[in-house]
Amino acid sequence: MKNNTKSIILSLLVMALWGSLFPMIKLGYTALEINSKSVPDILMFASYRFIIGGFAVSAFSFFRREKIANPKVKNIIYIVIMGFFSIVLHYAFTYIGLSTTDSSKTALIKQSGALIYVCFAFLFFKNEKFNILKIIGAIIGFAGIVAINYNHNGIRFATGDILIIGASICTVIANVISKKSVEGNSPYWITGISQLFGGIVLFIVAIIMGADMLQFNNTAILIFAYICIASIASYTLWYYVLRNNSLSKMFIIKFAEPLFACVFGAIILGENILKWQYLIAFLLISFGIILGNKSDIAKE
Repeated sequence: MKNNTKSIILSLLVMALWGSLFPMIKLGYTALEINSKSVPDILMFASYRFIIGGFAVSAFSFFRREKIANPKVKNIIYIVIMGFFSIVLHYAFTYIGLSTTDSSKTALIKQSGALIYVCFAFLFFKNEKFNILKIIGAIIGFAGIVAINYNHNGIRFATGDILIIGASICTVIANVISKKSVEGNSPYWITGISQLFGGIVLFIVAIIMGADMLQFNNTAILIFAYICIASIASYTLWYYVLRNNSLSKMFIIKFAEPLFACVFGAIILGENILKWQYLIAFLLISFGIILGNKSDIAKE
């Protein structure tokens, strides 16, 4: 019970950090005078974030002599492949998709991968048993995301929407790979190598697409420092928790991410969250998390 509670609290902290990044990144666009419609400049912004974060964590891992399991080459290759899906493809699809997709739909669409995984987790790992409570919890959690994004116009899928779905699927693939690679490996090395590799690839792509180098002022430095620190902390905690928990449970908790994004959007950007949808979403997401974890709590 104690271990399960600790995992849930740490996972929710990760969701809070990831949720806070959305409004902070928007502040970063303003501070750095980045055109939100310029894909090359946005990819350049993302590359700075992951190169700096990845280098810092890799250096920390090296000097602390953090462990990479044997065979080391094979494990590093796993981490690099994970970085390709979780950083390069995920963020490329997300940012290009956002240039043509309403941001209000993004949180809903990006949870589609989590729903797919929770329902079919038993196909990926032997220890992931078919569990009706997890599926019901995932559906209820997804209903909360629908509540957040509900409007009278309904939901329509365009090219940008499909790219966002692609980003979500990349997240699932990356987490399946990471679940296989975290065993015996330090979460610091996993975070550092994957982010550094992904950042370098994004930087090269941004340069090829004609992006300009970023010009920082004092405000931009402070905002960017938070983004890097939050990214490092959240990914490291995520891989740490992932070592001892099933991916299906983690993906159910991931439904809390857009809820935190709404809260921080109101605090940081002054967005209006005093809507009935958010109250319903909070109740549904909370219940989905509790229900999805019920079987694990009973075992402990």
